Order: sequence, then C-alpha cells, then structure tokens
Amino acid sequence: MASGKKALLATVMAASVAGMPHLLWAPAYADDYADLLDVLRAKGSLTRHEYDTLLAKHVHHAALAAEPHATHAVRGASSGTRTAVAHAGRGAQAGYEPGIRFDAGAEENDVSLRAVDAATRAEASARSAQEAANALNSGNFVRVAKYVPGKGLTFKAGPIDINLSGFVNGFYSYNSPAGGRPIAGGVSSGSSGFDSSAVRNGLLPAGFILKMNTVQQGMDISAVLGMYPGLDNAKPAAFNANSGGSPVGLGTAGIDLRQVYMTFGNKEMGTFKIGRDLALFASDAIMNDATLLSVGSTGSNSAPGNTSLGRIGVGYVYADWIPQISYTSPKLGGFQGSVGIFQPLDEFGYADATNPTATNAPSQYSASATQHSSPMVQGRAVYDFSVSDLQVHIWASFLIQHMQGLNSLQADGKTPLLSEDQHHGAMVEAGDIGTKLTYGPLEGVAYYYRGSGLGTTGLFFDGVAANGRKRSSEGYYVQGAYHITKKFRLVGSYGVSNLYLAGGENTATESALGSAGLVRRNQSEVGAAYYQMTDWLTVVGEYSHTSSAAHGGGKESDNTASGGVMLMF
Repeated sequence: MASGKKALLATVMAASVAGMPHLLWAPAYADDYADLLDVLRAKGSLTRHEYDTLLAKHVHHAALAAEPHATHAVRGASSGTRTAVAHAGRGAQAGYEPGIRFDAGAEENDVSLRAVDAATRAEASARSAQEAANALNSGNFVRVAKYVPGKGLTFKAGPIDINLSGFVNGFYSYNSPAGGRPIAGGVSSGSSGFDSSAVRNGLLPAGFILKMNTVQQGMDISAVLGMYPGLDNAKPAAFNANSGGSPVGLGTAGIDLRQVYMTFGNKEMGTFKIGRDLALFASDAIMNDATLLSVGSTGSNSAPGNTSLGRIGVGYVYADWIPQISYTSPKLGGFQGSVGIFQPLDEFGYADATNPTATNAPSQYSASATQHSSPMVQGRAVYDFSVSDLQVHIWASFLIQHMQGLNSLQADGKTPLLSEDQHHGAMVEAGDIGTKLTYGPLEGVAYYYRGSGLGTTGLFFDGVAANGRKRSSEGYYVQGAYHITKKFRLVGSYGVSNLYLAGGENTATESALGSAGLVRRNQSEVGAAYYQMTDWLTVVGEYSHTSSAAHGGGKESDNTASGGVMLMF
C-alpha cells in the first residue's frame, strides 16, 4: 500500500511539473489538478496530510509560472488559479501554512479529535445498552428465550423465567388374549376371552408442565405445576384418574394433577423440594424404561384408563407421585445423593380388588393398614462417569415405612383374622440398583429390586399376607437399544416381577390362608421401533407379550400390537 501511494504521489507531482508551461495558455489546468486531488482524497487514495502538501505545491508552482505573463495570470485569476487558491485556503485552515511548508502535527491533532469523538460515542452506546438491559429486567417487558427442542417455551418477565413444556400421545392398540385362568394380582388380560381394540394413551398420558424460576438472595427458587390429562373416559375408583376407564357415551377424560411442588437452593448448598412429585425409590427404573414412550402391557385394553402399564409390575414397582420434603445434594465429581420424608401410603390388597372370583365377600389374600404415626423414608444416590467413549449412569435407592394396625378378615369376609388388641405392625424395607450404558449408537439398561413387605406392581400392593407376615418380592428388567440412524431406533426388553408367599401361607384353596390364585410372577417381552420425524414428532410401532402365573399353577397371557405418535415440546 505504501509503495502504491508513493507511485501515485510521484505521478501527480510529475503531472503538475510537466503541465506548468501550459498554464500560460490554459490557466484552467490549475483547477483541473485541484479537482483531481479532491477526487483522490474522496476515494481515500490520499491522506489529509498528503492532499494538503500536494495542493500547496501545486498552487506555489502555478503562481511562479504566472509571473512572466501577467496578462495571462490576471485572466487566470478569474478562473482556475482562483479556484486553486481557494483549495489552498482550505488546507491552511486545516493547520498548514501556504506554500510547501506544513504543520506536521495537524493530522495528529485531527486523529486525537476523532479518537475522543469515537470514545464519546462508544460510551453513549454502552450507556444506552445498559439502560435497555435494565428496562428489560425491570419486568415491564416480556421476552421469549431461544427455543431448544425438548425444553419447552421459556418467557422472561424481568427476573422470572416462565417455562411451558409438555407432550401429547395417542395409540391404536389391538389386544389378543391367549387364554388361561384369571390370576388375582396378575397384569395379563389373557383370560378375558375377547380381542379388544382401543384408541388410547400409552404409559404416559398427555402432560402440560408449567415451571417458574427466579433467583433471590443467591438462591434458585422454582414452582412447578404438572397437569396430566388422559384421552379416554375416566371412571374414578381406588386409583382415581388412573383407574380403568368407562367407554360410555357422555363420559369425560380424567385429569391427573401429579405435580405440585416448589424447590429452593443452589449449586453450593443443594436443593430442597416440598410438594408432590415423583418419589425417589425406583424412579430411575421408570425413567429409563423405553415403554415410557409407548404402551407395553395394557392393563386393560377394553376399557382403557389414563395410562397403560408399560413395564410397571413386569420389571419394577411403580415409583409413584408422593407428597414429600426432600433434599438433593450438590454434584461432587459425578456423585449426587437425595433423601426425604414422604407421605406414608396404605397397605393395599390389590389381589383382593382384582380377584375375579370374589362376590360379596373378599377372599382376603392380603392384610390392610391405614394407620401411620411415622413418615415413609426414601433415599437415592447416582453416579455418572465415562470411560473413553462409554458413558455410565449408576443408581441405587431405598425405601422404609412402618405399617401399623394391620388387619384382615377370614374367608367369610366378616371375622377378623387379626384381633385389634394384637396391634400388628410390619417394617417394610426395599432397595434397588441399576445402570445405563451408552456407547455410540448402542444403549443398555439393567435393573434389579428386592423388598420385604414391598409387594408388587404398586407400592405396598399385597406386601403383607392376611396373617400379618411380610411377603418378599423381587424383580428385574434388561433392555437394549440400537440407533440404526440418528432418527431411527430399535428397542427390545424383558422383565419379571416375583411375589413370594409369607410364612404360614399355603396354596390350599380350602384354607383361610389359601393363596392358590395369588399372583406369583408377572413377566413381559417388548419389541419396539421409534422414528423421530421432527424435533416434536416420534412415530412408534410396538409388540408386547405379557403373562401372569399364580402360586397354585394357574396361568394367563396376552399379545398386544400398538402403533401411534408421541409429540413432545
């Protein structure tokens, strides 16, 4: 660039000198050269310093050439020379003296002035930006944060973030019973005898979750409300909106307000939660279950409720949504722990409620309890780490609850089997462990649980026998997934839940403690394909086989094919 300017300067100066003799006959050339300098200056080819220097030299040489020819000089004064002098005057006003001499510091002064002006404008711009940011954070403006697929819509109103997320799903399910005898507490519908079609929800109902977050005095504070409506008509019973449905005209869908809670804390102190939310024990089991996005075992397909069973009761016990006061620690090197006290739940005779042979008098497979002087206690620990490209998630959790005032009736349905003055009680204990491994397109999940008095399918379902003694239970599931492409995934899983007899029970049907028809084992095999069409839509196709077996040898099984769409935003 410097050499180019030197060549340009040399060319202009040579043209000026070569043209001097012709000024006597063509005085307008002085104006031509001045205009040429103006054009070069406007294009940025000349600096202000170079422009004024050349202009002063040009005027000086024009004046010397005009002295021997006064007549022509006088005429030229009224044309080009006068214009050139005017240009020189502008140069002198810029800090340069007439002629060749100039003030070398003028350009530096000009640069300083421009720098001061730029700094002033930058300061004003920064002040305006800060004022705009203060206005946005004042609460007078509502902004929309950048949308991230799967994270919902976030609105920022001053210091408060409002997030709305959710999902909607719908499936066509065709269930074909394979026959067998009814099993009390079984999850198979094989003994129903009739094929059934349903347009229904999967394991998940629909969901709309509203979250509000803010930071006050260094603490992250949030409030959450989760509403989970179903597609089919509700028929409130023991499980409220999650009971079997009622496919009758003029019915209405059930609304399950599962989540109502608040949290407060930060990364240094951990987080406290108060309200109703998913419990700790077995929560990882259901959250890593692939049937969460499909149907799995239907439970009831002829009269579908809010949800299907998925793998509930055929691999794990449902964690449930329970009122709680819990605490989650900060993350320390991939480790995080949680513990809390929870609303104690009743001991429930699920086998009695589902016993198809019962008439007016229940068979009383299990004891019940409704008295609770102490809370349920649950805890959970997780550890995340990676080995090269292998990502590992390990979890373990526990549950403890004291069952008080256990009672049950004899086979006549009237005579107490446990007298009130005995004050029978039982300490329920349970624990689980699981892991999820991810390696490139491959995923694997393995899970195991064991409980004493825990029961099967739901928390404390048939966990205590009619004689007041605890039943042991255990179960597991294994699951594998392979991403054929980024959007297409295949999944296969197998799971089992076992319920064992308590001491003093037998399989004699004529005995008051006979448990021949009580479920011994629920199991299922599931194969599914998931194709993610868009960030929101996932198409699902699934086949599942479910079977139940009783302690007395009875069995039943069914097959279900389902297809549908899951929308998540």
